[in-house]
Amino acid sequence: MEIKQSQFIVSNEDYRKCPEHDKPEYAFIGRSNVGKSSLINMLTNRKSLAKISENPGKTMLINHFLINDQWYLVDLPGYGFAKRSKKLRARLRKIINNYILNREELTLLFILIDVRHKPIKSDLDFIHWTGEQGIPVALIFTKADKTRKHELNSNIELYKQELKKNWEELPKIFITSALKKQGRDELLAYIEQINKEI
Repeated sequence: MEIKQSQFIVSNEDYRKCPEHDKPEYAFIGRSNVGKSSLINMLTNRKSLAKISENPGKTMLINHFLINDQWYLVDLPGYGFAKRSKKLRARLRKIINNYILNREELTLLFILIDVRHKPIKSDLDFIHWTGEQGIPVALIFTKADKTRKHELNSNIELYKQELKKNWEELPKIFITSALKKQGRDELLAYIEQINKEI
């Protein structure tokens, strides 16, 4: 798939105010500082479609981007806000959960994971929660250029082992580097394949 057009449409915190349309939506979510904005910009070949911040947890709203006038890329707030107040964390969790559980247009949820780290509880908890809710997901391991290959493979294998405790069939896995555009073609081909099937 070649992305010829990517357009910001709207930001809001209520799934009921999301755009009305009949197109598939692919949402992206992960812990703070996982590289979500960089990945979105890499996928769309835009330098600043999604705003990149030095301060983790910048995304506070549901952001809709229309791609090729055919599907929506949705940038969700992150989870695991250690430095946020309890009240704000609860508000963000409500925004995320309401969108994921109630948005009928949601076709697939991409969960981003920093491949430099061994399994992190907040990642595993979130992945297990989506499984319990029956949400279709795929996993994107980010920042592959910032770790050695054996460490990368080892960390992914550890995640697989943890997930196999609860999952009969593992979600689709992608390995990416926003800097080197690694995984871009595979991700876009996967989205294109799903679009054709539906």
